[in-house]
Amino acid sequence: MIDPISSRAQRLGRRTFLRAALLGAAVLPLAACVGDEDPLAKQAREGNNKNYIAGDGSVEEYGPASRTEPVKINAVAYDGTTIDSATWAGQATVLNFWYAACAPCRIEAPHMVELNEEFKGKAEFIGINVRDEKEAAEAFERTFGIKYPSVQDTQGTIQLAMTKYVPLKAVPTTLVLDKQGRVSARILGVADKPTLKALITTALTESL
Repeated sequence: MIDPISSRAQRLGRRTFLRAALLGAAVLPLAACVGDEDPLAKQAREGNNKNYIAGDGSVEEYGPASRTEPVKINAVAYDGTTIDSATWAGQATVLNFWYAACAPCRIEAPHMVELNEEFKGKAEFIGINVRDEKEAAEAFERTFGIKYPSVQDTQGTIQLAMTKYVPLKAVPTTLVLDKQGRVSARILGVADKPTLKALITTALTESL
């Protein structure tokens, strides 16, 4: 004879498991891609009670007095464009750290494309690709219609120089630079379009 209480408990257990699985599937793509391990699971296991999860789309702004020296980049993009930070003075600059297989990077790519068009002539968008070779990166750019250039940083040279703002392997991360080329804001995780637009606007209109 089947125990009705036991059978009901098993059904409830299955329902609880399914609900948890569905919720996990909805939330995980929004976190930053950190290596090959699920960052949410890793941080939950650490149990350090820090009350936040890296890569959750959190925003940090830096006042003019607390900003470090201007970012310096001199490189050649996948499309052959020369990227020289010395030319960024007087405009806002957006640095987006990404790679093609990163699900959150795919989520935010259309936002980047739209904002690049909206701020054309006022803000420079530069991609920093941390993992892909030229073929994979260009396939991603074609898929999403990305017109701005991206620099290959598979050796981590740029990212290592900016670990104050970009945690190693935390992708996507987006930095907004002020008109002097200094980091004025950071988004860790998927860049929400209205938020990034506001940060760019602030960098363009603030008095330094």
